[in-house]
This record gives sequence, C-alpha cells and structure tokens, in this order.
Amino acid sequence: MTRPVTSRPPAVKEWRLNLYLSEHDPDTTARIVLDTGDNVLESHAEARRSPYDADVPDIGDELAAGRALIAMGRLLLRAADGDMKAVGAAETEDLSPLWLDRE
Repeated sequence: MTRPVTSRPPAVKEWRLNLYLSEHDPDTTARIVLDTGDNVLESHAEARRSPYDADVPDIGDELAAGRALIAMGRLLLRAADGDMKAVGAAETEDLSPLWLDRE
C-alpha cells in the first residue's frame, strides 16, 4: 500500500515513568514520577497492612503501586482537560470514571 505524498509517518514518543516503593511495616508507599519530555508529573499512594493480616510485602507493593498509577491517570486526565479547554475545544462529558469529584 502506498501513502499519499502529503502523509507523514507516525510520531513516536517515549515517556519515562519511574515507580519507587518504600516499606515501613505496616505501611507501603508508592511514588511515581512521569517525565513526558515537556512536563513532569508526580503521584503518591499508600497501602497499610492490617495487624490481623499475614505479612506479605508483595500485596502492599501491588496495592500502593496500583493506587499511585490510578492517581497518575487522574492527573493526566486533568491535564488533558485543561489543554482541551485552553485550545477552545467544546465541553465534554466526564473523561473517565477514574476522575472523581472529591479529589
């Protein structure tokens, strides 16, 4: 298949995401730093083990990391919403159920 001369190849971008986990029993903290090349976003989240639960550090890591990733997703959705409004885009409905009013 040939492409018209006016088409351009797809752009490829690389965003760097670093996830840092720290454990201080019974708490696990996750910190995410996302570098898009143009901006740096950061999110945090925690997980706390109940004193009645078995000590399984992987579970705390997964919970804290998952929560921090959800928080990062919310930050990205808010950034996109602000950017769309800045360029005059029409109002849209909720971007995602991850975007909660209370946050």
